[in-house]
Amino acid sequence: MKNYTETKSATDLTRKTLALVLAGGEGSRLKDLTRWRAKPAVPFGGKYRIIDFVLSNCVNSGIRKIGVLTQYKAHSLIRHVQRAWSFMRYEVGEFVELLPAQQRIDKEWYKGTADALYQNLDILRRHTPEYVMVLGGDHIYSMDYSKMLVEHAASGADVTIGCIEVPRMEAGGFGVMSVDECYRITKFTEKPKDPEAMPGKPDKALASMGIYIFSTDFLFQKLIEDHDNPDSSNDFGKDIIPSIIDDWHARAYPFVDESGEPVYWRDVGTLESYWKASLDLCSITPDLNLYNRDWPIWTYQAQLPPAKFTFDDEGRRGEAIDSMVSAGCILSGARVKRSVISSGCFLHSYSLVKDSVLLPRVEVGRNCRIQNAIIDKGCVIASGTVIGENREDDAKRFYVDEHGLVLITPDMLGQSEHFIR
Repeated sequence: MKNYTETKSATDLTRKTLALVLAGGEGSRLKDLTRWRAKPAVPFGGKYRIIDFVLSNCVNSGIRKIGVLTQYKAHSLIRHVQRAWSFMRYEVGEFVELLPAQQRIDKEWYKGTADALYQNLDILRRHTPEYVMVLGGDHIYSMDYSKMLVEHAASGADVTIGCIEVPRMEAGGFGVMSVDECYRITKFTEKPKDPEAMPGKPDKALASMGIYIFSTDFLFQKLIEDHDNPDSSNDFGKDIIPSIIDDWHARAYPFVDESGEPVYWRDVGTLESYWKASLDLCSITPDLNLYNRDWPIWTYQAQLPPAKFTFDDEGRRGEAIDSMVSAGCILSGARVKRSVISSGCFLHSYSLVKDSVLLPRVEVGRNCRIQNAIIDKGCVIASGTVIGENREDDAKRFYVDEHGLVLITPDMLGQSEHFIR
């Protein structure tokens, strides 16, 4: 077991670590939001894409060797990564490298998360990392990975898994683990029907965040064994992790603050969770602080003018309350309440938007009333449109989920959506 000091080891370890971001997921639970784009490419927070959060965590943590594995409808994701993350300098050992599915081993595409890494083993070996960090590209959170790396190295574990407390009845969509008093994992179940509760916390379960740190040789060995197993589905959560619990040292790393309380982490895999996480940003003191100068969220910065609010007449006043309004937006006599208005939107006079998320370049005509809605990029909402007040009327034109949340895309409006992802 290696002994590392807290200060020296963080820099030393991050330099020897290769981060691999799994960004090939379809994200089908987001319905038409992912019809033409991969889930990590979905816009979030007014100006970002979902993948920007995990990539920013890497860079802010000092991890500058990053591979992004893509597959499903990856064009907009690839375009965004190229535009936003090309500032890394390969000459000094920094890079964000795109690893699309390219049938390097056989004629199959990536069959699972583990197979995605296996098919790129030759590339991974070329980078000669001492540690490999595997990350999901579709979660919203801020986390210093260097602290987890220090604990992994000091513990001598073969794999360390980031975990967080979640309500037990909501844990069925995650990998759920049991641990002993030293946080050694004793059991791991992927998406259990009846999640096991934490000791002393009957309403909580310990869920995997989809963050894995492997010692490199051990990872390569397990990827090869998994590929050679004809009964495997080639997935980390379903196959590799459960297979190593009994015979190897698998350790949990709880994602908590200094007081031991769980920290902000969101799986925005459904329309409701995406909508709630977006509107959380409008809170007076949001759990996710986008204004932390010590932990910036990097993204592609379009050259846009400041947001503008015009007219001050009764009933025709450009204003936004408890909302986020991004650059390039014009509120021309329109009102916004508890909403996220993304870059380049135009809201015309006498319209009201509340409890909604507008993705970039949405135009809302005059005299519209919109609530409890997610409006996809590039939509043009005709004057006089009412959304979110009559569920039956909404369902005739748009997608309405079981909670009454309305999703509108250009295709639903009869507008082209193939060129605006």
